[in-house]
Amino acid sequence: MKKKKMFLRMITASLLRRRSRMLVALLAIAVGATILSGLVTIYDDVPRQMGEQFRSYGANMIFMPSNGGELSGDSLQQAKNRIAEKQLVGYAPYRYENITVNERPMMAAATDFDGAAKTSPYWRVDGAWPSGVGEALVGKETAQTLALNVGDEVTLTYDLDKTPATADEAANTERNQNSAAFHVAGILDTGGNEEKYFFISIEDMEALTGKADCFDMAELSVTASQNELKTYADDISQHTDGVSARLVKRVTQSENTVLSKLQALVLLVTVIVLLLTMICVATTMMAVVTERRKEVGLRKALGASNKSIIVEFMGEGLLLGGIGGLLGSVFGFIFAQAVSMNVFNSSIQFRWLLIPVTVVVSVLVTGLSCLLPVRSATDVDPALVLKGE
Repeated sequence: MKKKKMFLRMITASLLRRRSRMLVALLAIAVGATILSGLVTIYDDVPRQMGEQFRSYGANMIFMPSNGGELSGDSLQQAKNRIAEKQLVGYAPYRYENITVNERPMMAAATDFDGAAKTSPYWRVDGAWPSGVGEALVGKETAQTLALNVGDEVTLTYDLDKTPATADEAANTERNQNSAAFHVAGILDTGGNEEKYFFISIEDMEALTGKADCFDMAELSVTASQNELKTYADDISQHTDGVSARLVKRVTQSENTVLSKLQALVLLVTVIVLLLTMICVATTMMAVVTERRKEVGLRKALGASNKSIIVEFMGEGLLLGGIGGLLGSVFGFIFAQAVSMNVFNSSIQFRWLLIPVTVVVSVLVTGLSCLLPVRSATDVDPALVLKGE
């Protein structure tokens, strides 16, 4: 125990005597450890962050009827339950029906508006989302065609014979129809086909058509990798009767491509920073060895072994590596938090496991950096050094 205390005191005193050089080495190690800890944190958290960002581009999985018919609420629920709840961001079933408005054929879509807001966050609504029965969300194109504005009342008519009526038929033929008045809560602007639809609640659609518990499709937004999504889709398609799960490839493939490239970039930067840290530490330690050539020569002349010299220099380097690793763990989290807030606008959690990992890696990098300088110290010839050569 006394030997360990003496050894620690000896290498600490040696470091303090050369504060300027050792401070440079410690700074290099701390910077390397900071980048390592920060980028590893970002690397580990990137899939979640990127997943949240890509969820703003819409659903990445859809449920379709496997037999070409309709989907029941029970089958959709069974399929949805096969996805981990913590990974399910949003779920919205849809049902489409032909209707007429002011004797014009139109298309109505029934959905759960809370789910639609989560699966399609890119939808822009002028006004408000429908919050109850008797309210509708009208696509921008349809609203312009019918000259509808937020707050207007509109009557939707559904033909129970399921054959849309032309203007002449509506005027001259008695048809079996249901009608309901709706308040225009908002105008929907998406830049896509959704602008052609009337969106109403599922309850309103069931009352208008007289038919319940049937859907044409469902959209889901799931935070998962492409491989996880494919596993979910295969599992649902195989084990849920009447439901075929499909991936929205334009979203999932783009997410996977961007994620892979970003993670590769983070890994490359980490490796380069560690190499630069090794070069800086090796250069500093080589300068220290050069300064201490006379000291090393004198010690060897007095009988010191190469092993004791190696242990001393390596002890100094490893102590610097441990301190630098601890500093890097703290500053790395601050660095990762700043990057996450500025790039993804969301915070990350501190990972305690990164502290020992960062310290171990810093010690290993420092140890490797010290190998060449330590070898140079053991090659010192006491006779030449003491003669002043």
